[in-house]
Amino acid sequence: MATALRPPRLPVPEQASSLHRLPKHRVAVTGRRSFAARAGSYPGNVGVPKQWYNLIADLPVKPPPMLHPGTHQPLNPSDLAPLFPDELIRQELTEERFIDIPDEVRDVYELWRPTPLIRAKRLEKLLGTPAKIYYKYEGTSPAGSHKGNTAVPQAWYNAAAGVKNVVTETGAGQWGSALSFASTLFGLNCEVWQVRASYDQKPYRRLMMETWGAKVHPSPSDVTEAGRRLLAADPSSPGSLGMAISEAVEVAATNADTKYCLGSVLNHVLLHQTVIGEECLEQLAAIGDTPDVVIGCTGGGSNFGGLAFPFMREKLAGRMNPQFKAVEPAACPTLTKGVYAYDYGDTAGLTPLMKMHTLGHDFVPDPIHAGGLRYHGMAPLISHVYELGFMEAMSIQQTECFEAALQFARTEGIIPAPEPTHAIAAAIREALECKRTGEEKVILIAMCGHGHFDLAAYDRYLRGDMIDLSHSAEKLKESLGAIPKV
Repeated sequence: MATALRPPRLPVPEQASSLHRLPKHRVAVTGRRSFAARAGSYPGNVGVPKQWYNLIADLPVKPPPMLHPGTHQPLNPSDLAPLFPDELIRQELTEERFIDIPDEVRDVYELWRPTPLIRAKRLEKLLGTPAKIYYKYEGTSPAGSHKGNTAVPQAWYNAAAGVKNVVTETGAGQWGSALSFASTLFGLNCEVWQVRASYDQKPYRRLMMETWGAKVHPSPSDVTEAGRRLLAADPSSPGSLGMAISEAVEVAATNADTKYCLGSVLNHVLLHQTVIGEECLEQLAAIGDTPDVVIGCTGGGSNFGGLAFPFMREKLAGRMNPQFKAVEPAACPTLTKGVYAYDYGDTAGLTPLMKMHTLGHDFVPDPIHAGGLRYHGMAPLISHVYELGFMEAMSIQQTECFEAALQFARTEGIIPAPEPTHAIAAAIREALECKRTGEEKVILIAMCGHGHFDLAAYDRYLRGDMIDLSHSAEKLKESLGAIPKV
């Protein structure tokens, strides 16, 4: 049998990070260390994790399996072979607790990892709260968000398996940017279907993807059969992640030299993101703090799961006892208004059936500015954890989120992407409740990316043109009625 091609390891310069020079009262632990320093350990520093963590291994009740869309029987690994390389299929289905991170992936991670954990002291002062607020900032990656944590291994595993082309969808453009970046490192051709609302709102995200060599289509497009059907039904459709997934999956399933990559939802994606929480555990331990509340925005679930899952492991083991709060947009309230049922991950019904909180695969959310949270379903693993009662969920309107974003930007200096503004808004609510009660909680939030390519949304808010959007009860009832009977 021929040996699978392995991409060459990339030399990564060990440059000093300017984040080391931020004031000590703000930065808990951050920065890239020399190889000599990483070989040992000293207070105030962490290295890039060597393993990803799989929460399934520690759950008292295992999540329901994915089902074949035709037979409704539990999925076999071979059913996923047209879409993913073998190692990603194994990671998707395994109950193994830890998965070693390949050296070639860690080499690329070291371009930006470990990411900084920063205490928001200026925001605390503005709010007048006794609470401590920490944020784990993922915007230091080349693509500007947490998405590179899974884009790099997905690209590497595909290249190692001899794949030439990868396809995907993107909502806000962050995932498409990250996969474009990772693909160019490992010599892959990358094609992206960007949700039409985002494609129109965020031209610089498209240009970023194209700069890294990707081909980008607005979705729905006339490139695929699924897209042409959607356009025939509604030529002015704003698109949705479900629609864009249908287009990308169609191309992968009908071309032997092409595989599909996904930026959220699936187990292997959440697995890769746990580098966030693993680093954060060490960073907080180095300064002697333990979170009382862990907050993250949720669309498909990768950002929230990446931070929260390692802390859930510690809670299950009795070593700490934080609350976990997921925050979603009021216009796409999957956890708070959806049903827990088997549903397709895409609009056309091409994907496996997944047991998840869903608004129905036909649901098309209003085009809010947090495009990365406009997904009809929640990650099956997060949905399962929610059903077990291990976490809470809430929804917040976008004007409150952007008000919180301005408070954050004008105190902490970082302009957040629209998605993490939901976590910031929830953290501000929590901090103000601490102000009312005098409770000194430690609040930890996932700050998953910067908003440098989202300034049009800030412009609308600053001009007073942004409005709150909610889901239509009638539209939701219709889409829930189309969920498969399993």
